Amino acid sequence: MTRQTSRLPILIAALAALAVAGYFGWQYFKPAQAPAAPAAAPTATAPQAPPEPAASEPTPPAIQHPVEAPVADTAGEPTPLPALAESDEHVSAVLSDLLGRKNVLSFLQLDGFVRRAVATVDNLARSQAPVMVWPVNPTPQRFTTQRGENGVETIHPDNSQRYVPLVLMIESVDTGKAVNLYRRLYPLFQQAYEELGFPGRYFNDRLVQVLDHLIDTPVPAGPLTVTLVEVKGSVPSTRPWVRYELADPALESLSAGQKMLLRTGPDNQRRLQAKLKDIRQRLARP
Repeated sequence: MTRQTSRLPILIAALAALAVAGYFGWQYFKPAQAPAAPAAAPTATAPQAPPEPAASEPTPPAIQHPVEAPVADTAGEPTPLPALAESDEHVSAVLSDLLGRKNVLSFLQLDGFVRRAVATVDNLARSQAPVMVWPVNPTPQRFTTQRGENGVETIHPDNSQRYVPLVLMIESVDTGKAVNLYRRLYPLFQQAYEELGFPGRYFNDRLVQVLDHLIDTPVPAGPLTVTLVEVKGSVPSTRPWVRYELADPALESLSAGQKMLLRTGPDNQRRLQAKLKDIRQRLARP
């Protein structure tokens, strides 16, 4: 339960599906194949042993959740997608159209947004989601706890208020429009996913998998008990609030994304999971 200053990177499990514009299909990103070289004239050679059979490459897994074609924009021809490395300006513009410029500047990290989104989505179902690749800004205020008369320390009820502006912003987004924009931008997300180390894999399948994982996060029935991890040494910690862990080993063993959801508080968690369910239903066939 470390690094309590998150601005809820699970937002990107929504925003990666609530994204951007310009869809042209897979051919747009496939490099043109070089023409085959003309065959050399046959020459007499000494008999040679037959070549070793080439090792068969593993068959890529079948696509489980293909991305549907986006609804055509009635305003005219779509703008061609930029290269992934040059996509920040385009992504910033279309996210501003979707979310409003003020929200984009308040909540998002726009430099390398597509790559950040892909890396964070993939990490949310793992044990760690590194802060340096989050596509969202840190939540203001500090993580707080309270200690009861029995000495048990729990997350302070007011801590959930830190996330309310973000939750309200996510709830305000038109899911249908956002998913349609995601479909338009999908080739960039796929390219970033392959560059991350998953050639032959399909990013939308991973996104649906992570959405299901987050939707299955249990909602706590009561206050969450936490413990402060001891750090030995002569230098005192100046940021002890980043060292809290969930006291329940079963909860502490949850993924990074699930623990982020728990930290938002039960009401925020239910509202976020409702939005994630809405997104999931539109991204994947039943």
